[in-house]
Amino acid sequence: MPAEPATPSSVDVDDPGSRTVRRAVGLLALAAVLPALYLPGTVHNFFDLKIYMSAMDWWAAGNPLYDYVQPDRVQGELFFTYPPFAALLLLPFALLRLGATVAIFTGLTLLAVVVTTRWLLDPVIRRHRLPRLFTLAVGVLLVLAVESTRETITFGQINMLLVVLILADLLFAVPRNSRWAGVGVGLATALKLFPGIFIVYLLATRRWRAAAVASATAAGATLLAAAVAPGDSWRFWTHELWATDRVGRTDYTGNQSLFGLLSRVTAPEEPSRLVWLPLVAAIVGYGLWRAVRAARARDALTGLTLTGLVAALISPITWTHHIYWFVPAVVILADAALSTDPRTVAGARRRRRLVALAVGTSAIIVYGVVSFYDWGVAPSRTDTPWEFLLRNAYVWLCLVLLVALPVRPGAGIAPNGSREADTLPESSIHR
Repeated sequence: MPAEPATPSSVDVDDPGSRTVRRAVGLLALAAVLPALYLPGTVHNFFDLKIYMSAMDWWAAGNPLYDYVQPDRVQGELFFTYPPFAALLLLPFALLRLGATVAIFTGLTLLAVVVTTRWLLDPVIRRHRLPRLFTLAVGVLLVLAVESTRETITFGQINMLLVVLILADLLFAVPRNSRWAGVGVGLATALKLFPGIFIVYLLATRRWRAAAVASATAAGATLLAAAVAPGDSWRFWTHELWATDRVGRTDYTGNQSLFGLLSRVTAPEEPSRLVWLPLVAAIVGYGLWRAVRAARARDALTGLTLTGLVAALISPITWTHHIYWFVPAVVILADAALSTDPRTVAGARRRRRLVALAVGTSAIIVYGVVSFYDWGVAPSRTDTPWEFLLRNAYVWLCLVLLVALPVRPGAGIAPNGSREADTLPESSIHR
């Protein structure tokens, strides 16, 4: 019996033109959500960047850098808290109008989002033969939707610069044993102390040369700043570094560290270090143990992501815009889910767990902790279990991912696009 001719209303779901239209509609729908997500952040009005620029004007006028202070309704008094090397890089922007500085910082952050998202997704696209441009576009839009990115842009923060330096180093330079391995991590550490945990990671994975280069780079940048501004450098490293009250209130909900969680239990008093330090030791030990295992399995991305999550938990202050590391965690979960064979019962269960964790993580970091809820100004304890869960959402998520993030053996990136280069030195693989 001859086949019936297709009617004008019939649609071939595999038609390339139809797929293109569906993808374009999907991207437009995703992009249309972004203004609503960014609306709460407009009240920030590049607040942090304005503090940086006001501090640079103050410093350029001959005043001591770390004497600069600005009142804030939530934190009380805010100071310039970055190391002197960061101040040297920010000082030239004092010559520009504020609007130009805002445009430059925002543009560089957007560029960094595009570049780093491509670095994360390209190996996944190749492994699973996904549509490249569509997958990258969806990835960039989702990263822009995440609260840490929104807060970075609307506050005028420098976090994505640090992410570029760390990822370029640990995803490419270190696995390929480049002569530049360690430079990115060292510069990031000199700019902001938070990335110093990645030097510990290099030591733990026995990347001795990269760790030495990172340490030397951080020291060299710090000495350069000391040569230019000896008084301010001496003051920072001997006093201001240890004055945690200069950074902000530890009990504020935006501080999503373990110390922040404990502070919200004991507010208005600070928590006991005798409780906090053993927990920090346990998290560092377990988290870096898992990170080293990932590195030995040639999964550089999981190793550095676990390290970033450890840093977020153990730092006394971890603002929501610091925790970029949820983004690569979602990529790892999605990649592991796509790599799992669902034809077996165990494989189907594992894929469902990975998909659920990826979707759950994405939902939490897009909605966020501070964007859509006013937690108030005055210090207050978390009196109910529900509030205790909500106010510490990123802390719980970090702990869950520290345990549940899968290691993908052989998922490293090689110079020729294969997965062979991301190995540890022979001495560490066989120990």
